[in-house]
Amino acid sequence: MAVILAGGEGERLSILSGVRAKPAVPFGGKYRIIDFTLSNCVNSDIDNVVVLTQYNPRSLNDHIGLGRPWDLDRNKGGVKLLQPYIARGRVAEWYRGTADAVLQNINVIEHDSADTILVLAGDHIYKMDYQPFIAAHRRKRADVTIAVRHVPLSDASRMGVLALDETDRVVDWQEKPKQPKSDLASMGVYVFSKKALRRWLGEDRIDFGKHVIPAMLDAGARVYGYHFDSYWQDVGTIQSFWEANLALLDDRVELDLYDKEWVIHTRSEERAPARVGATAQVHRSLISHGCVINGTVVNSVLSPGVQVDVGAVVRDSIVMFDSIIRSGAVVDRAILDKEVVVGQGAIVGDGPDFDTPNRQEPGRLNTGITVVGKRAIIPRGARIGRNAKIAAGVRSVDFTKKVVPNGGTVEVGAASKREAREARNMAPGPVKTTESTNGHREPVQVRADPPRVAAGSGKPES
Repeated sequence: MAVILAGGEGERLSILSGVRAKPAVPFGGKYRIIDFTLSNCVNSDIDNVVVLTQYNPRSLNDHIGLGRPWDLDRNKGGVKLLQPYIARGRVAEWYRGTADAVLQNINVIEHDSADTILVLAGDHIYKMDYQPFIAAHRRKRADVTIAVRHVPLSDASRMGVLALDETDRVVDWQEKPKQPKSDLASMGVYVFSKKALRRWLGEDRIDFGKHVIPAMLDAGARVYGYHFDSYWQDVGTIQSFWEANLALLDDRVELDLYDKEWVIHTRSEERAPARVGATAQVHRSLISHGCVINGTVVNSVLSPGVQVDVGAVVRDSIVMFDSIIRSGAVVDRAILDKEVVVGQGAIVGDGPDFDTPNRQEPGRLNTGITVVGKRAIIPRGARIGRNAKIAAGVRSVDFTKKVVPNGGTVEVGAASKREAREARNMAPGPVKTTESTNGHREPVQVRADPPRVAAGSGKPES
């Protein structure tokens, strides 16, 4: 059995994870981040998968559905999507951490006959056969085995850092240290014996890296490491997410999406083939199905349904599903979420200053990448600088000036909020039918109810 932890907010991805959980963020054109972990499971002949969701789960639930793209829509095993729930006698609360999420669903694990339990992060990009990993765990009669790899020392402070002896037994552990002693880090991929998992989970052990693993080491449990030397990337920041996408364009790519022996499966809509027009120029880019290219695309990754009009330029950028770049517009070193419209002659990513950080999020947007949120509309002729943030749902009326400086932010204004609220209230509801006197069934239009508002948030529930 595999348990995938997919409830993370991923707040370092800024507005990309503002409307969805991090594992549901699009990656590599047609995929979602969680596709890699799910595909690893089915390619490793693991067909009993539990996905634990929490933060903004709707997009993830819609994407996974019954699990058909991964051949997990089956009566025995298959995929189960589990969210926090209220039980009699228990205080209702969110999962407090990775270990707590597993503990709250321990009854599902107990009912499975497997003697080993894989615990996997759902927000990493990698291809891994879990069978040799499980075999090493069993061979050493370990209580838990942790997949480990060497990482840049600058990244080690965001991970669990460890040391192994000559038998690969873990002899030292630091969870997200400010000054790491080593560059050998945990991948957040574990295999537990069911007995050990049951023993070491507890109400006071909220997180695997912070509580469970240190407690096991202190008690002398059999904790081992397993070296993994292939490609693995935690795309937890805007910079690492941008780099990992554009690395797919390298001549000698580390993550081969075209490997027929290890297919990355995903939920994919039926769309027409990509079309490259007579005025188009495309260089070193990924163009997904349904795209219509009449402009210039250079060193970029385009998701399905993207439209680049005549005279438009997309350079060093990631453009997600169904976005439109109007004629004469330029998108440079930017990430555009789904269904964004860049108006005629607008520039997204303007100027040579990559160093001025975003004033709202200086720790996240500071490498020259401009981010545009889902369904934002950039007005014609606008000039948006580097490290800028354009919030999801922004409309042309929200731009008080045509120039957004480096590090600037445009939020949704009162007019756009009012328009969105009115559109929701006026949206037609489901069509019901009634029996007429002559026996025919007549349609009856039912007006949509006003959106429910989450307590204390002031925002409609999604």
